[in-house]
Amino acid sequence: MTSPELAEQVLNDLDLLRQRDPQELLPAVAGAGAQVRETARLTQEADLQRATAGGRPRGLVIVARREGAVAAEVLRALLGSSSPVTVDVVPGPALPVWLGPTDIAVVATRTGAGRYAVTPAYEAARRGVALVGVGAEDAPLRTVCASARAPYVALPSSRVRHTTLWSLLTPMLLLATDLGLLAEGVADTELIAAALDEVASQCGPARESFVNPAKTLALELLDALPVIAAEGPLAGAAAGRVADQLATLAGLPVAGFRLPDQRVAARTVLAGPLAAPDGGDDFFRDRVDDGGRRLRLLTIRDADGGGPDGGEREPRSAEEAMQELLRIAAAHNVPVSSLAEQTEATQEPRLVRLARQLAVADFSAVYLALALDHERALRP
Repeated sequence: MTSPELAEQVLNDLDLLRQRDPQELLPAVAGAGAQVRETARLTQEADLQRATAGGRPRGLVIVARREGAVAAEVLRALLGSSSPVTVDVVPGPALPVWLGPTDIAVVATRTGAGRYAVTPAYEAARRGVALVGVGAEDAPLRTVCASARAPYVALPSSRVRHTTLWSLLTPMLLLATDLGLLAEGVADTELIAAALDEVASQCGPARESFVNPAKTLALELLDALPVIAAEGPLAGAAAGRVADQLATLAGLPVAGFRLPDQRVAARTVLAGPLAAPDGGDDFFRDRVDDGGRRLRLLTIRDADGGGPDGGEREPRSAEEAMQELLRIAAAHNVPVSSLAEQTEATQEPRLVRLARQLAVADFSAVYLALALDHERALRP
């Protein structure tokens, strides 16, 4: 297991970081703000009106996997249970049997290739479903959309695998806005891009670990078993992204719990046998004789994170459930990390706050992978 001291040396050595990052994941993550702006422009050029001219659909089906599926879950969480349109997220290649001409299908993938993208697009066109495609410039999916006279958001070939979340989410947000499902200003792409740029400045590789929130989090997770507690549906969608990035980039297993509905399971884990011993967690302890990884609670907060869990005999709000978990963590010596929890940002729109959290998490996952030199396992 890499020691914190050695990992910190790696994270503060720019030349070594470049050597360990041949896929250029760090520059790709740092360019998330530019990615939002460029994708917003490409979406406008794609002319979504060809899909939205018929007005509000009965249902919206998003065919996506991994990053695309996370983007779809973010959209669904933003719309909430009061959405007038049913939103389904499916991995493909099969489409729901109920999907028909009164619905819209979005096929979102970085590559725009393979049967998980092409087959559902062909099937949607055959059923007369309004289709929107998102994928690479020269992808087979673009050919399908062209034959169906459907809008297609052509992503540049410069998009890097594992870092295309905002390229897939931005068209979905703009589509939902055009359909009147999101209020004007909720998906302000310029505000989102500005927040992502600010995080990139704070978390860039040139900033030392002691003033870099992403490097700090990466060091905290170095020998941890992260337990993510997400406050409400939108934070829950973010938790899925964080868990996937930590697993895919750094090989780190993660347990995630959405509050308040999964509070019982979360508190049982934090009070269980994997909690830290009575001595607590010591960052400078000798790892040579360490018994293994230890639990660390990672909180993702959302000030508008949802109401009570009506399924419990004693309903709890997401905030109350989070406070309960923090008390249990303290009682059982489980250290706590907070993801981009900034008091001055609480007045920002929810999506902007989410952008900050996801950006810090993406940086941290990449830093952790580079500290462990795990990126070699990701090379094709």
